[in-house]
Amino acid sequence: MKPQPISRRQFVGSSVLGAAALVAGRALAAPAATGKKLPIAVQLYSVRDACGKDFNGALAALAKMGFAGVEFAGYHSYTGKAKELRSKLDELGLKAAATHIGSGSLRGDALQKAIEFHQLLGCKYLIVPGDADFTNPEKSQALAEFFNETAAALKPHGMACGYHNHTDEFAKIGDTNHWELFAARTSKDVILQVDCGWATDAGQDCVDLMKRHAGRMKVVHIKPTVIKNEAGKKAIFGQDSVNWGPVLTACREFGGTEWLTLEQEVYPDGKTSMECTALSLAALTKCL
Repeated sequence: MKPQPISRRQFVGSSVLGAAALVAGRALAAPAATGKKLPIAVQLYSVRDACGKDFNGALAALAKMGFAGVEFAGYHSYTGKAKELRSKLDELGLKAAATHIGSGSLRGDALQKAIEFHQLLGCKYLIVPGDADFTNPEKSQALAEFFNETAAALKPHGMACGYHNHTDEFAKIGDTNHWELFAARTSKDVILQVDCGWATDAGQDCVDLMKRHAGRMKVVHIKPTVIKNEAGKKAIFGQDSVNWGPVLTACREFGGTEWLTLEQEVYPDGKTSMECTALSLAALTKCL
């Protein structure tokens, strides 16, 4: 069985630990709440070049780096081979935190195949990282209903579906925006995977988002992001534009968050994807 390859917008997923960066004071301005320990996963799009060249080697390097889990963006040499991939994850001590999957893989007969594949993988959160219907006024209602139906079908299996934002989802529609409209139209069983980097870039307050949609952000994207007109910032956790301290506190207090998923989309200073991911992981770990 072959789950449909997915994209990060148009990415098809078949394709050293560095020294810890100094964490900007802004990132530590509000300490994360004590208590619940939130494990850190990595969205594999972060190291898409390494995954495309040597997927097993990339997974091993990420495990050695200290990640507890991975969020998939395609399965490379393991497409259709859930048992083998699960064996590799177990060997490396990694969990399947979630996956990014095209909405087509959740429709019709494909849904059962997706359920079977991801149950074997131990992956319960199936997240769609973009769908053109989301911001289409004539089709968004039907898309929300599709997510409700899919969530209901997944629930008996201990699984759930959800949606991942970029910036377009926060565009205004009437007196609200597409994200809030989707949230209102969907049940609480549908995950709202907030990407804190993109949301911040769209002018959103991530803490407010978590308060308004408490319990629906099971897997949160920690994406170091530099917004416009912030010279001197770098897309490394703690050196970027997001005020992470309050966000991490909100994940514990409001989000119902089970995983913090680091996504290193930009590689500053000519560093490799692995080097930048390691720097952000070290700074995030220090902040926690």
